[in-house]
Parts: sequence; C-alpha cells; structure tokens
Amino acid sequence: MSKNKKNHREKIIENHETASWANITKIKPLSKVPIPDENATENSKEWVDSNEK
Repeated sequence: MSKNKKNHREKIIENHETASWANITKIKPLSKVPIPDENATENSKEWVDSNEK
C-alpha cells in the first residue's frame, strides 16, 4: 500500500460490541444460525426503530 493511502484511511464507524450477534446464547444445530440473547435483540430493535428514515 502506498504511503499516501496509509495516511488517508477512512475512520471506521462500526461498533461490533453492540451488534445483536455479539451476545450469542445458542446456535441452531442444523443451520448453525446464532441466536442472540433477549437483551441484545431488544437493543437492536430499539436502535433500528430510532434510526428509521
């Protein structure tokens, strides 16, 4: 990577600590889909509802 590109990287705005998949309580056996805990699901819904366009 050129020196110029290293100095001008975009700031990362994602925070994966609050993602609903960050607090996995179980995984579905056949599909391997992670199931978040209820608190994470509620927080995700609140975030989506408050950020509607």
